Amino acid sequence: MVAAEELLPPSPPSLSSSSPLILGLQPSALVDHIVRVDWSLLAQIPGERGGSQPVAIEELEHILNELKTHILPSPDEPSPLRTIAGGSVANTLRGLATGFGISCGIIGACGDDEQGQLFVQNMNYSKVDLSRLRMKKGTTGQCVCLVEADGNRTMRPCLSSAVRLQHYELTREDVRGSKWLVLRYAIFNLESIRAAIRIAKQEGVSVSMDLASFEMVRNCRSQLLELLESGDIDLCFANEDEAAALVRDEEEVNPDVALEYLAKHCRWAVVTLGRDGCIVKHGKQIVRVPAIGETHATDATGAGDLFASGFLYGLVKGLPLEDCCRVGSCSGGAVIRALGGEVQPENWQWMYKQMQIKDLTTPDLCKTYS
Repeated sequence: MVAAEELLPPSPPSLSSSSPLILGLQPSALVDHIVRVDWSLLAQIPGERGGSQPVAIEELEHILNELKTHILPSPDEPSPLRTIAGGSVANTLRGLATGFGISCGIIGACGDDEQGQLFVQNMNYSKVDLSRLRMKKGTTGQCVCLVEADGNRTMRPCLSSAVRLQHYELTREDVRGSKWLVLRYAIFNLESIRAAIRIAKQEGVSVSMDLASFEMVRNCRSQLLELLESGDIDLCFANEDEAAALVRDEEEVNPDVALEYLAKHCRWAVVTLGRDGCIVKHGKQIVRVPAIGETHATDATGAGDLFASGFLYGLVKGLPLEDCCRVGSCSGGAVIRALGGEVQPENWQWMYKQMQIKDLTTPDLCKTYS
């Protein structure tokens, strides 16, 4: 295997003259271990099913060791366990680059270990610009994604010992010339998120933020509200559970109330509703779009991340709001057809077919997958 050092630019990076259209901040590179399991394993581990709760390295290793006795075999999956570059931001960027042909780059840090090498190779293969990814001595973050028979996923990330890009390492040159900066809310990255938003605004770069998980919203809500109410978040994505946690103090707690709150502070507010599609507000315009494709998900990992890929593609291409939602529904529907947050080639083909059926403009590279 090629050493990670040979795949990464020197640190600090020498940035290319043409900046990616969309950048993503993921302070710690992450590798996902995705596996289909029976419910009994989920009953043994701490935290709520369906969410994302950080664990220590000992707990992560314990879960990985337990997998062999709880794996659910599937005739559609050649391997019961997939290990790929992960993290919400990485998933969104990879989808934009491989499925839509949008130039993307990631800002962050990865360790000089085997997991870091895997992250770099996977993102390199997906044509994501890594010139802003710093390699550091130490370990790369890992996450175990436990997928139940109904496609619901429970995530247990371990980032406590992972190398991380610090807020003081971010510079205006990191974002200069790009149009969008994609973020994921996380309390342990709050300083870096604030610094990235500040320099993005200085450089005229629009900011998109995903709300991460209902646990993150519920447990770190005051800091999140401060970020949203600053007016510096241009586009916000929330799923139904995150939306409910966001407006839990309101008289009514429902997606429409959350949408109104987000739209008060963000130019585009998006609430995804799983099988019920999504609702979006921009200015005075409200759009409701149903989900596309099968109602049963093989694996919901990355559904929101890939919805964001399609929605952002629509925005940068100047599509009407409803079409942005439809493209997002197509790409979100593509990723849930297989295990993991990376769309398989045959599922990109499926997505392009859905886009053609709905008379949506397909990316130029769709012929690559035909």
